[in-house]
Amino acid sequence: MTPSKTIILIHGNFVNNLSWSAWKPHYEQKGYTVYNPPNPGHDGIPAQLRTNGHPDLAKTGFIDVINNLVKLIDSLPEKPLVIGHSMAGMAVMKLTELGKVAAGVSIDGAPPKNVFPPFSTSKIVLPAFGFFSGKQYFMGSHKWYNKAFFNTLPEAEKEKAFEAIAVPESFKVSRQLVLNSYSNIDFKKPHTPLLFVGGGRDAIFPASLTKKLAGKYKDKNSRVDLKIYEGKSHFLCGENGWEVIADDIIKWYENINE
Repeated sequence: MTPSKTIILIHGNFVNNLSWSAWKPHYEQKGYTVYNPPNPGHDGIPAQLRTNGHPDLAKTGFIDVINNLVKLIDSLPEKPLVIGHSMAGMAVMKLTELGKVAAGVSIDGAPPKNVFPPFSTSKIVLPAFGFFSGKQYFMGSHKWYNKAFFNTLPEAEKEKAFEAIAVPESFKVSRQLVLNSYSNIDFKKPHTPLLFVGGGRDAIFPASLTKKLAGKYKDKNSRVDLKIYEGKSHFLCGENGWEVIADDIIKWYENINE
C-alpha cells in the first residue's frame, strides 16, 4: 500500500497552530506536504491574541473544529496522516471514526465524552470550562501553564515557552467535549491505524489515560499502537527531544504501510 504523503498537524486547546512551527518544516524535509491550520478563532500571533482575543473565539466549539478539518481534508487529493495534540488527539479519534484519515496519531489526547477522565485531569482543566466565570473565554496564567504544560521544563525556559505558545481558549470547545453526544467515540467500529503517544509526566492527560484510550478500541482487525515517553510533559511536542518523537511517528507510519 502506498502511504499518503500528506500530513495535517492539529493543535490542541490553550495554544494555536504556531505550536507546531518546528514540526512542519521537519516533515517537509522528509518529502511530505504538511498542513498546519489554525482552529477557528485561533489565527494570529500568541502575544497579540493574549491582549485581544480573536473575535470568533468565544463561539468556537469542538464541532466547529472538526467541521473545519473535514472541509480541509475533503479538498485534498488523498486522505492524510493526521497528528493531533491534547484536545486535537480527540479530534484525531473523531476524524478516524468518520473515515477521513489514512492513519491517526493522538499525542497526549483528551478523552471522548464516553471515557471518564481521572480526577487529576478534571481538577486542572475545570477553569477552562468557564462554569463559574463571567469572562468570554479562558486565559491561563503563567502559574497554570507551568503546572499544566511546562512542569518538566527548567525554570529559565518556562517564561519563554509561555510567550511563544500561550493563547486564550474558548469555553465552548471544552464544554462540547464533555457534554455533547457528538464527542462520543464508537470503539467497536473498524478503523484505519491509530497510534497513541503519551508523556510519562503529563499533568493534564496522564500516561494512564493514554493507555486507557488505546485499550478501548475493540475491532481485532484494526491496528492500535501505544508509545509512552517517560519524563515528558504535556508539552512534549515542544520540549527538548521533540525531534525523536516526530521521527518515531513517521517510522511508525511508514512501517504500517510496508
